[in-house]
Parts: sequence; C-alpha cells; structure tokens
Amino acid sequence: MSNITAQMVKELRDRTGAGMMECKKALTEAEGNMDLAVDAMRKAGQAKADKKSSRIAAEGVISLSMNDRCANMVEVNCETDFVAKDENFLEFVNIISNASLESYSGKLDDFNKSSHSSGKTIEEIRLELVSKVGENVKIRRIKSFEKNNAYIGHYMHGNKIGVVVTLEKENENLAKDICMHVAAMKPAALNSEDISSEDLDKEREIFMAQAKESGKPEDIAQKMVEGKIKKYISEVTLLNQPFVKDNDIKISDLLDKNDNKILSFYRMEVGEGIEKKDENFADEVMSQIKN
Repeated sequence: MSNITAQMVKELRDRTGAGMMECKKALTEAEGNMDLAVDAMRKAGQAKADKKSSRIAAEGVISLSMNDRCANMVEVNCETDFVAKDENFLEFVNIISNASLESYSGKLDDFNKSSHSSGKTIEEIRLELVSKVGENVKIRRIKSFEKNNAYIGHYMHGNKIGVVVTLEKENENLAKDICMHVAAMKPAALNSEDISSEDLDKEREIFMAQAKESGKPEDIAQKMVEGKIKKYISEVTLLNQPFVKDNDIKISDLLDKNDNKILSFYRMEVGEGIEKKDENFADEVMSQIKN
C-alpha cells in the first residue's frame, strides 16, 4: 500500500510520539496497517532504549505531589540538563509524579508495570519518551510519606532539591523553616541513634589514622578521636545542628520553643551518589544533534 496519507502519519505520531519521517516509514513498511506500525515502532523504541540504558543519567528533576493521604517525592533522571528542561521530559515527570499517588506501593518495578489512565503502562510511556528525546531516561526513586495523623511539610529548591518533613503537630511555618534548613545543611540523620554503626566506625577509623599521623600517644589519640566523633555527630544530626536562620539555637531548641517534634525527614537532590560525566553545554547540544 503506497497511499500513506498525512492524517495517517498524524495519527501514528499522536499514538507514539515519534517523528514524522519515522512514522511515514513505519506505515509504509506496515503497508498502512496502523496497529502493525505501532507495534514495530514500539519494538524499535525498546531497542533504542536498550542501547541507551547503560548511559549515565545523572541530570533530571525532583517533583513533589500530594493528596489528603500522602506526599510523594520523585526523582526522574536523564543524561543532560538540556533534556531536563525539555517540555516532553517535564510532562513525563508530571505524569509520573501524579501517577505515583495512585499506583506506587513501595516497589519501583511494580510501579513501572502499572497501567496509566492513558491505557499504557508507565514503562511504555517511558520508552516513548526515550525514543522522542534520544536519551536514557530513568525513574530513579520515589519516597512516600503517609500522613497517619502527622503534619507533612515540604520545600522545593527549584526542581533540583526537594525536602519533606513530618511533624507531630501542624505548624506550617515551622515545617517550612526546617525543610529549608535541611535543604541547605544536608543532615544525615535525625539524631545520634539514627547514625549507623558502620558510618561511625568508618569515621572513627579515619580520625584514628589522622591522630596516629600526628605522633600523639595512644591514650591522647583515643581522646582526640572521641572528641572528633562527638563533633561529627553534632554536625550531621538534624536535632543538633545550629538553625540556619539563627545560629544561636539548635533545631532541637526550635522544636522545644514550638512544642513540636520531628517524626521523619527526607532530602532528595538530583543525581546525588551518581558519578557524573564532565560535560559542557556545547557537548550537550552536540549530543542532541547526533541523536
């Protein structure tokens, strides 16, 4: 069938999100059969996605969605900041963020397989985006907070850093202050009990090596190490940190002043823990041209 009309190409583009020439080619090869063309393009999209799946995706955005039951914070990654600002990518992030409120149950694999209101699975929508933007795209993580009679506060620093805190009692201003503090100061734990023994042992080992290099006697070295461990705990635990807006008080003092308690908190930053490529904007543009 050689009569491939513009309307047919448009319909295939609407269904797959692919380019005009790709759609025309797929329809021609499928002899005008729309369903066969869609299947072929999805297979091609999967093949392209498989090729891109090993490429580092350390850019992207953080998104926050809430309903009367919970709050979800989502990180979606791509390869370049160029694509992180693309409207197709941002639309996908919005879809994932909203869908997570209904379909995320704690397992990312299950969420990827879940159906969206469009009739497609989340994974199918992701594959279409990969084909469209020419980069590896990943839903890296979703962090959920159930209200359970707690008050949920949040703060977004642009779309690169997000913080959620749950308080024992409702206090919007206090919650925002604490979230902004967490965004700036990056506490690793709420209090000393929440620091893992592995992390403490690692820090103790580093401090001991430093103390021995100074040539101090063993007993003095041990005291130096314990002093540094106490300082380390005060620096990385939220309750012991000086409040970023008033260094004369600690976060624990701020909570006492407001007769409140932090139940949990979480800070999410795009690409944290991922080894990134060192690229500049020109490299990003060239990568788009090559794709």
